[in-house]
Amino acid sequence: MNKTEIYILSGFLGSGKTTLLKQLLMEEKKQSRKVAVMMNELGKVSIDSDAVDDDIPLKELLDGCICCTIQDKLESQLQGLLVLDKPDAIYIEATGAAHPVEVLDAVLSPLFADRIDVKGIISVVDGMRWLERQSLSPQVQQLLIEQIRHADLILLNKTDELTDGEQSKLTMEIQALNSHALSILTTFAKVPIQQIRKLSPSMKTDNVHTHASTDLKLSTFVYQFKNSIDQMEFESFLRKLPDTIYRIKGYVKFQSSGFPSLFQYSYGMPLYMKENMNMPLNMVFIGENINWKQIEEELHSLENK
Repeated sequence: MNKTEIYILSGFLGSGKTTLLKQLLMEEKKQSRKVAVMMNELGKVSIDSDAVDDDIPLKELLDGCICCTIQDKLESQLQGLLVLDKPDAIYIEATGAAHPVEVLDAVLSPLFADRIDVKGIISVVDGMRWLERQSLSPQVQQLLIEQIRHADLILLNKTDELTDGEQSKLTMEIQALNSHALSILTTFAKVPIQQIRKLSPSMKTDNVHTHASTDLKLSTFVYQFKNSIDQMEFESFLRKLPDTIYRIKGYVKFQSSGFPSLFQYSYGMPLYMKENMNMPLNMVFIGENINWKQIEEELHSLENK
């Protein structure tokens, strides 16, 4: 089964995300690929939807941020696109206020995590705003840092407004924050689509043996349980997890229950909600600098106890 590629466009307000999206959609059309778009706006009215041609499936998520208030809406609309439109790729333009980890968390539903291929987070940075960030509130400064730190590709945009010295200062500062991502100096967010497609998926599925045992950046992992497991053993596994596992969610079936439980884990706190029907036993992990092979082996051993 061909998986649908997912590209997340991140970046603060006015950095150039919609300009980038327009160009990518034109390139995809030239290559006759079937794509869909999800746009998230904090307000009640869509501002940028005219950037997307009428023949491209578009889902708009208004009046809230996908990383918190309208996560359920995102899940149902994303599932609708996957089932009805079956696109080759979905571009998700997050709000300027969205944190990349939260967006990933919103996108990776256990209901369809095995049908999507998260290719990466593309962060667009307004070069001048970055260099003058001291004038912004501490919260906004921290958000800008997080949007850079967790990106797989960084576009240092609007560099035509900067001197050569400012461009090299910008590049050095961004690379110091995230040495794993490729940083490209851009004007009008122009980037070859091959560069976007080259993004290697940050998502690992169980039984995928990678040559690098530890992912040195933010990455995701999907495990599919075949059997029910012991709840105490599972909680012992959770207690030993590294601090850099930020989120876990999915369905797990315990030996003492007839039906699975919806499980969520955030900042070390587990939460269970009993279901009254059988659900796909997918478990989605989001973390940084994690040896997913080891996690996979530990989960596998839980099923064989």
